[in-house]
Amino acid sequence: MKVQEYILKPKNDFNSMHIFECGQCFRWNLQDNGNYIGVVKNSVIEVIEKDDEVIFRGVSEDNLKDIVVDYFNLNKDYGEIKNKLSKIDDYLKESIKFGNGIRILNQDIFETIISFIISANNNIPRIKKIIENLSKNYGKEIEYDGKTYYTFPTVKSLSKATVADLRNLGLGFRDKRVYTTTRMILKNEFDIEKIKNFKDTEMIREELLKLDGVGPKVADCILLFAFNRYDVFPIDVWVRRVMNDLYIKNLDESKVSKVEIKKLAEEKYGELAGLAQQYLFYWKRENG
Repeated sequence: MKVQEYILKPKNDFNSMHIFECGQCFRWNLQDNGNYIGVVKNSVIEVIEKDDEVIFRGVSEDNLKDIVVDYFNLNKDYGEIKNKLSKIDDYLKESIKFGNGIRILNQDIFETIISFIISANNNIPRIKKIIENLSKNYGKEIEYDGKTYYTFPTVKSLSKATVADLRNLGLGFRDKRVYTTTRMILKNEFDIEKIKNFKDTEMIREELLKLDGVGPKVADCILLFAFNRYDVFPIDVWVRRVMNDLYIKNLDESKVSKVEIKKLAEEKYGELAGLAQQYLFYWKRENG
């Protein structure tokens, strides 16, 4: 595969650190030179920010520009989104200013399902290590700039792993969940091609909740990060904290229910709730 390059200029509404460090993806790593390198489907991509441009350089079986435009949703006007959200209140305005380069990625559905099952009760360095182990053992090798990278396994490839194989790769209690879910998808008991065309977000959520290891929070993450359902508002400890600190103001944060938070998010942010969540999450997590 030849090295390809695509340049985005001007780089409005794009900041690689904001995009890759806001909790939505696990296969991008910061390099010593400040660039990020990640694996996207059958491509290895390096993201280089210089002045007012972003250079995407990498190797791919397909046209790199097409991969980049689709994956980073470059045709979506984030300027307009931020303008709408900033008018809601000063808190959101401040969080957008802090994470102004966030973009929600258009990630592979199978990879996102497995990645967020692995994310349950886990920390980011460990999640990344487990996903890398899976990819090394069941993915395909790609060479880029003198180094070897690995694609995320296909459904068929990952289905070859036994529960014991998965446990040996560090999955812990998640081994059976990944094993069972992979087989459900292999047998089309969860038909990705059919389900991704459902217009109703709730219908997709219902199907996702049938997968082993997918609870409400993981389902919401998959809906937002792989199905681009921007009305979904995933709630973790940071989101609960920021929503309570800013709006609910319950002295005992643990007593704030997800139902209350979801209702508030729906009322305040509507169809852009998922985008609001990303700005608020990143702002709160980085600032404590």
